[in-house]
Amino acid sequence: MESITYKEARVVLEAALRRAEEIDCPMSVAIVDWGRNLLLFGRHETAKLGSIDVAVGKAYTARSLEMSTADFAPLTQPGAPLFGVQATDSRLVAFGGGLPLTRGGAVVGAVGVSGGSVEMDIDCAEAAVKAFEAL
Repeated sequence: MESITYKEARVVLEAALRRAEEIDCPMSVAIVDWGRNLLLFGRHETAKLGSIDVAVGKAYTARSLEMSTADFAPLTQPGAPLFGVQATDSRLVAFGGGLPLTRGGAVVGAVGVSGGSVEMDIDCAEAAVKAFEAL
């Protein structure tokens, strides 16, 4: 399968971190490849330490499920079809900030962003995806 390259991941990472600076919110950003392996990680020096694992988890989740973690979140709530799914894989993260990266309709990796509000994380992840799509 085709995967995001390291060179492409650098562009994605820089776009997310740049957007985080624009909104004045220190972030952690993780990029995983097609196989869900961490390819690149970066964080602002003042990003919350807890955001590290969350960013990696969001990227892992977006790649694993081939969907936005924001779209995944409602499916995991009590009474929803995937309630409790996190117990099957502790790396799954069910709130916004993780997005798949696609090329030619195929998922080639994912980005996960953490450190701000869910809305801020999504904003930075979307900036990363736009940068990837512009390559």
